[in-house]
Amino acid sequence: MTSAPTPRPEAPRVGVRGEATLEVEPELARIAVTVTARGTDRRDTLKDITRRNNHILDLIKEYGDAVEKLETGGFVITPELRERGRGERIRAYHGTVRINATLTDFTALGELTTRLADLDLTRVDGPWWSLRHDSPAYRTARQQAVHAAVQRAREYAEALGARLTTLIELDDEGVQQSTPYPRERTMRAAFAAAPGSAAQDTAPAIDLEPERQTVYAQVTAHFTMTAPDLG
Repeated sequence: MTSAPTPRPEAPRVGVRGEATLEVEPELARIAVTVTARGTDRRDTLKDITRRNNHILDLIKEYGDAVEKLETGGFVITPELRERGRGERIRAYHGTVRINATLTDFTALGELTTRLADLDLTRVDGPWWSLRHDSPAYRTARQQAVHAAVQRAREYAEALGARLTTLIELDDEGVQQSTPYPRERTMRAAFAAAPGSAAQDTAPAIDLEPERQTVYAQVTAHFTMTAPDLG
């Protein structure tokens, strides 16, 4: 009678997590420009907001390739009703246009922000710093996380007198971009000089320091290793 073969013991396994954190310079900066107009006549208010909107678009377009994206985020004309009296009497009309601009040249960003904030009835919000979706920083973080996982697994194996033999599984837990410290990320400048007021001298360009971006990557990896020396 032939006996059943003795099962071979499975190779020892080790599972580890690899992490990487990078701090890199931002690649993009976005600002939001809100321009308003107010008047007692609807058509005149519409003409005024159209003129202001076109002026701001032309100003931003002067910076050419420094502007990667230019979008209109919203346009509103709203009637303002009188608080007293019978019936729905309109007191005035309010017009608002919101423009979003994304820049890659941060020197141009400071100059443009100042010029925009110096305009009548114009508000500037931002900048909001970020990386591109395909930024090389993400690839670098992923690779460093994998290297960290291999190094950690190798150290565990060496501590047991063994060495790694095979990679069984590698799981990507994602790459995240975040700001390392909670802080105010919005610069706001609002100017509401009355239409027709005397123009002021051009203000010097504001110096905007880019906020470094934190990129975090994490993987889990499982390896087989040679039999450990437990003696």
